[in-house]
Amino acid sequence: MRWNPLVPELSVSDIFASLDFYVRGVGFRILFSREDPLFACLELNGAQLMLEEDHSEAWLAGRVRPPRSRGMKLQIEVPDVGAVRSRLTALGVRPFRDLRQVWYEMGARGGTLEGQTEFVVQDPDGYLIRLVEVL
Repeated sequence: MRWNPLVPELSVSDIFASLDFYVRGVGFRILFSREDPLFACLELNGAQLMLEEDHSEAWLAGRVRPPRSRGMKLQIEVPDVGAVRSRLTALGVRPFRDLRQVWYEMGARGGTLEGQTEFVVQDPDGYLIRLVEVL
């Protein structure tokens, strides 16, 4: 396995609820997992994400309160954002910002526009996840 230069690791309150969201809903696959503490490393089209369930020796800078996102958002590129939206909706996940097409300026002087269809949700712990399909 080759690690990406940046791999987010999310502290989660219930790893099984998080795995349901990220694997069944978003479409990640489990690369490997551990039981003590409960941990999983996930992959989706080259994107990597680690999940670790809260435990007494977890690396936390302070008291954790929901929603855990508080200023951090993760963008994950998916091949079919509409299909991900359908799976998450079937799991009872409500949109934070529903499906829409957006165009962003790329470059310092407003050069190129790049578009994506995006859908923003909160995972079971309140982390904001922007799922995007590049146009």
